[in-house]
Amino acid sequence: MGRKSGSFFDMQFVTSSISTMLVLLLLGIVVFFVMAANNLSVYVRENIAFSVLVSDDMKEPDILNFQKQLNKEPYVKQTTYISKAQALKEQTEAMGTDPAEFIGHNPFTASIEIKLNADYANSDSIAWIKDEIQSNKQVIEINYPQDLLDAVNSNIRKISIVLLGLAALLTLISFALINNTIRLAVYSKRFIIHTMKLVGASWSFIRRPFLLRNVWIGVLAATMADAILVGLAYMLVKYEPDLLAVVTPEVIVTVMGSVFVFGVIITSACALISINKYLRMRVSELYYI
Repeated sequence: MGRKSGSFFDMQFVTSSISTMLVLLLLGIVVFFVMAANNLSVYVRENIAFSVLVSDDMKEPDILNFQKQLNKEPYVKQTTYISKAQALKEQTEAMGTDPAEFIGHNPFTASIEIKLNADYANSDSIAWIKDEIQSNKQVIEINYPQDLLDAVNSNIRKISIVLLGLAALLTLISFALINNTIRLAVYSKRFIIHTMKLVGASWSFIRRPFLLRNVWIGVLAATMADAILVGLAYMLVKYEPDLLAVVTPEVIVTVMGSVFVFGVIITSACALISINKYLRMRVSELYYI
């Protein structure tokens, strides 16, 4: 039993696990950035606010009721009521002088600041949202940063396309690298495979130890890659706590799961392809590959 265990977890097993782990680590980093970029886009879009300016004839209780109505809408993530007095205070602090002292009255109007849910933070949705809000006759104006919103959505689309393309390319490269690693490992056992065939072993019996070995390689490599990724994410969040809005537990769990599943499936599939190749070969062919 000790000899069998030693031959199973040999140096070739260790080197295959490490090389597979490095590939999975690189793939996991790309998946992490894809998901973090998606969360970042949601965070940015949900923090672009626009202001609904209301008439001075609208009493504060009516404004608060209007705010409650807005909070019930599916496109609203958050609203903030800013009274005339609060608006004057904020502008006085920003400008360093009180405009009311020169004009003789408070020139600002009460407003409701709205932050939208990410799915509605686009030009088409805001157009009909604006029309719906302005159906209230007490709304005198709606201000929102159209140029900023268009720029954010445009940049998000470009970044998403680049990251998805990179993820697809890296997946193909990962498959090729892991396949080469496993193929070399199986290649060194090709005569053992042929000997087992000669003594009457079935193909399924021959495959089993190779598949089991490579499943364990995938599990070990994925576990090591996941441990490193979690450590890197922890260091990143510890350095900048605000990144918790982007590097969420859901992102970490999804990345870890993706790496683990990909690691096990890819090693098993590559092992199966390589073993079947040598099972089909005649003995004369084994010397010329």
